[in-house]
Amino acid sequence: MDLMDILKGQLTDGVLNQLTKQIGGQDKRQTAQAADGIMEVLLGSIAKNSRNQDSLSGLTNALENDHDGSILDKLEDVIAGNNIQPQQKRALNGAGILKHVLGNNMGSVIDMISKSSGLNGQQSGSLLEKLAPVVLGTLGKQKRQRNMDQNGLGDLLGSVLNQQQQRQQKSSGGFLKNILDQDGDGKIIDDVAGMLGKFLKK
Repeated sequence: MDLMDILKGQLTDGVLNQLTKQIGGQDKRQTAQAADGIMEVLLGSIAKNSRNQDSLSGLTNALENDHDGSILDKLEDVIAGNNIQPQQKRALNGAGILKHVLGNNMGSVIDMISKSSGLNGQQSGSLLEKLAPVVLGTLGKQKRQRNMDQNGLGDLLGSVLNQQQQRQQKSSGGFLKNILDQDGDGKIIDDVAGMLGKFLKK
């Protein structure tokens, strides 16, 4: 099972219902479609930028210090804002995570998500903020469960790029292609890297 499958596994019916409610949406299926695209973009960006050792080191530190995956244990409650523990506040700072991951490209990513999913800009931005901690929490949990050091994490993220390329090759079009190939030139992974900034550069 690859990381995208693991991420999608977090999106149970209850979680999707809560996400839809929190962003003011009407259609759970629309939320699910947008969530898939958001996770592809964020995960692809993190994986691409982890080839830089400084970025990989920053990511490793962030996962070890703030993103151990504990937020996933009661994700529906976390998304609803219930029973948030003090130690989880940094892990749930979606806006802060996106500032590191997207930088000045936040607006273009929101536009891309909206055009591809049908959500409005406010809904797309809200969904991005709520899913960014889920992506890092999933990475942190995998790192902990597999007892990976920085090199092991780099290898795992390297496999993400290969898996995304394979999924793109199998897709003749539709949402996945649109969300990753922003300028329509067919270069999916390169577009992700060019669109998004360096990850957690410290």
